[in-house]
Amino acid sequence: MARAPTTSDAFNAVAEPRRRQIIEFLARGERPVNDVVEALGLAQPQVSKHLRVLREVGLVSVRGAGRERLYTLNADRLKPIHDWVRTFEPFWDHQLDRIKERAERKAAERPAAKDQPDSSTEG
Repeated sequence: MARAPTTSDAFNAVAEPRRRQIIEFLARGERPVNDVVEALGLAQPQVSKHLRVLREVGLVSVRGAGRERLYTLNADRLKPIHDWVRTFEPFWDHQLDRIKERAERKAAERPAAKDQPDSSTEG
């Protein structure tokens, strides 16, 4: 099965780590491209390329403000990803419950430290 191009699907677009960093950065608010460049430590053409992909799938929008181009995260477009990930929450909850039960069982099996004589003071 052919993979969908990154420009047609939010899942593919966020698969790239740099684009996820850009999304996290823009979650703090609207920012000019130069702030994104500085924050990520990438060359401006690389950041522009990633922003273009994110814009084409609707995850970010851009507006001109004088000579600057300001980018904004469209967080509502991440909802399909959120909804998909939520399908796995019962698995995580179940695993966390099992870890908690095991820790509680181990703690109950261990004698309390204060009930044990301190061998360094004996003798």
